[in-house]
Amino acid sequence: MAGLVRPGSRSSPVRATGRSRRYDRRMPTDTTTVTANGITIAYETEGDPSAPPVLLVMGLGAQLTAWDPEFCRGLADAGFFVIRYDNRDVGKSTWFDDTGAPDLGGLLDGTWTPPYSMADLAADGAGLLDALGIDAAHVVGVSMGGMIAQTFAIAYPERTWTLTSIMSTTGDPTVGQPHPEALETLLVAPATSRDGAIDQAVTTWKVIGSPGFPFDEAAIRERAASDYDRGFHPAGTGRQMGAILTQPDRTAALGALTIPTLVIHGAADPLVDPSGGRATADAIPNARLQLIPDMGHDLPPVLFPQVVADLAEHFSQG
Repeated sequence: MAGLVRPGSRSSPVRATGRSRRYDRRMPTDTTTVTANGITIAYETEGDPSAPPVLLVMGLGAQLTAWDPEFCRGLADAGFFVIRYDNRDVGKSTWFDDTGAPDLGGLLDGTWTPPYSMADLAADGAGLLDALGIDAAHVVGVSMGGMIAQTFAIAYPERTWTLTSIMSTTGDPTVGQPHPEALETLLVAPATSRDGAIDQAVTTWKVIGSPGFPFDEAAIRERAASDYDRGFHPAGTGRQMGAILTQPDRTAALGALTIPTLVIHGAADPLVDPSGGRATADAIPNARLQLIPDMGHDLPPVLFPQVVADLAEHFSQG
């Protein structure tokens, strides 16, 4: 589901010291686009480009703006170069409308095949790192972004210093499935107006958000309005859902990873059941599982300092 940071109040790994980079030290912080993996990818950065890079991978239908700026600044202040980007088919990255409308029902009878796969989404992240002259990074993904991050680590282990999978799952259909009330939020028809999209965002976050933390409706409305204006694209969300529904079970491949891995999951997540996080941690040797009480399918701002500290500690292992 879209947006998972709630709004509110290398070749061989190359370390930060002595590492050569193929671009100017002054990197853009506004949205910038590059051509990577044959498409246009929009991205933003935060922090010192000479610091160890962190690639943030967002979830289903969510734009890079779903990574809260406060969270990104926290990582940058902790000594990392933060890169967040729009996945293909959302925001300001390439849209795949020329491949036709998504037809999830057609997946069942074989009349529709998604135009891209989870592997393609992972290759986009690798292509972005190539375009930025970065050999390897700490890779962090939420929800569908966690699936992409896992796929990235499997395909490009030499480019993955550490892996962090947040509120995600392995592709095994027996784990991580949505609860009925959360599934309904995925199946509702897309909004047809700006006001409708804002109202739909509020309704969705009331269902999938964290029950043990404050619900900031004003902030959700503000971000939903901004995201609508920046790039409302429900057809892209449908095609991304096709990539999710056709992804392979990664359990065996995850078992071959030797990358330091942190798995974070909300104990009250109704959209990706916590069994998905447990299965991810069980699959990857020596992975560390952190279940957060009362957290749903978002990351409340009050948790930012602790999560940033946990990530910084985790990154030190890579």
